[in-house]
Amino acid sequence: MGREPPGTVTHRIPREPPVPRMLDVSDAVRAEIGDEEADRLLAGENAPGSYDCTSCRTPGDSEQERTSTVLFIGEETAVLAFAHATCLPSQVVQVTEEQLQGAVRSIAADEGMATAVPEQAVLGVTSGLVLIAGELHPALVVEPTAPIVRPGTTGAGDDFLPLLIEQGFMPLPAIESVPPVLHGWSVLLAMGQLHAVLQPGSNGGQPVAWWQAHQPLQVTEGWRAAANKHQQVLMFAAPVGSIGRQPREDLLRDALDKAAANGKLVAATLPLAGT
Repeated sequence: MGREPPGTVTHRIPREPPVPRMLDVSDAVRAEIGDEEADRLLAGENAPGSYDCTSCRTPGDSEQERTSTVLFIGEETAVLAFAHATCLPSQVVQVTEEQLQGAVRSIAADEGMATAVPEQAVLGVTSGLVLIAGELHPALVVEPTAPIVRPGTTGAGDDFLPLLIEQGFMPLPAIESVPPVLHGWSVLLAMGQLHAVLQPGSNGGQPVAWWQAHQPLQVTEGWRAAANKHQQVLMFAAPVGSIGRQPREDLLRDALDKAAANGKLVAATLPLAGT
């Protein structure tokens, strides 16, 4: 009864259970992907052990360190990526479909692992006070670390300023007056720290992060006081190589003036969100 035929050896190799992951899945991400998929991720069934952080681009290991699930959603596509919990919280990020299609192509080239998001230069952000018409204004200076090309295009070139001008930023030949307010954009300041620059969401939806700090950035007391006084922040943007990392505000102002004179500066005044 139930005996194996002579000469047959049966090997029953137990299937190793998946290794639970140290994943953070926010309520917003869980609501988008569903409880079943979220539970599978936490159990280690669908989550990679190693990944490239979608924020800082360095390797991570969800078996050894806390890892955030970040869901990028376009108009038609969604991509699940992973980040060090110290870099980004678990969240849903609205992006353009063009950006997301670039991510899908990257993922397909990486054997289906959801470890890539659209390739983009890092935006360097410096805070400082800028004197205009005898009054100090809080300012953010944004300069990418590499040329920015228009989504969906390839090749050389830098479309950083044209893309911002299309969003409503104004070319600034000289810093002589406060630039116009760009409605729909804002600077998020929380508990005295700089968190993000927000832009309007698609189709009138909730604002989304145009730039988000890996970790909240400290600002000086003078900068915070000026921001609270004016309830707005000036944002200057220049292409890579135009400003550089200036150690003092007077040197930063000199670099801004030079970029403006060379036709390489755009600006807008953004309302302050938070305190």
